[in-house]
Amino acid sequence: MLLEGKVAVVTGGTRGIGFEIVRKYLANGAKVVLFGSRQETVDKALEKLSAENPAWEFDGMCPKLTDAAEVEKAVLAVKEKFGRIDILVNNAGISQSTPLYNYTAEEFDKCIDLNVKALFYTILPAAKIMKEQGGGCILNTSSMVSISGQPAGVGYPTSKFAVNGMTISLARELAKDNIRVNAVAPGVTRTDMVAALPADVVARISAQIPLGRPGEPEEVANAFLYLASDMASYVTGEILSVDGASRA
Repeated sequence: MLLEGKVAVVTGGTRGIGFEIVRKYLANGAKVVLFGSRQETVDKALEKLSAENPAWEFDGMCPKLTDAAEVEKAVLAVKEKFGRIDILVNNAGISQSTPLYNYTAEEFDKCIDLNVKALFYTILPAAKIMKEQGGGCILNTSSMVSISGQPAGVGYPTSKFAVNGMTISLARELAKDNIRVNAVAPGVTRTDMVAALPADVVARISAQIPLGRPGEPEEVANAFLYLASDMASYVTGEILSVDGASRA
């Protein structure tokens, strides 16, 4: 039980990597509040968790992450219910692959709003709570494209480079308050989107990954578990790649 007695908030926690993070944290003794984009998906995720283990303690909410006031209200509600917030995982986000000449300002802004601004909106109230209670852990989902870029959809790697910058800078700023800040940079992962691809497409993708296959959501969640646990008590300001040595 690596997270016994801890309280965690996981955004984008209703499916894929986020849902595996929620499951991994619950299985290791944490109480978890997952944030999703819609009440319908939140309810579905909570039902799956209840069916897996009725003894787990969890809840779900669907604040609009690009609304600072709404996010702050949700974070404070978690503190009100569980008494503290030890771990914040900023996993919600969107990807883009639009070529530059077809990009619109609105599409670019949408990516920056959810992938960058929403992190700040969630971190600000959570960090204040963590400081008051004597410490905590903030984890952000980056991407392998934050290191290597990608051939189209410049808004996405731009946003993930920003996530890395925010992570490293806040790690330095918040260290005095015993708040660790790290990020995980996944590579190609077998989420629903990848699992739905034809076998030949998956084979071509796998051929470009030195380990020869996409990662599994649980393997990425393991990195989030490590960084949230006391095993990483002296780790902060790191961008941990979990990508099978692949590069975009």
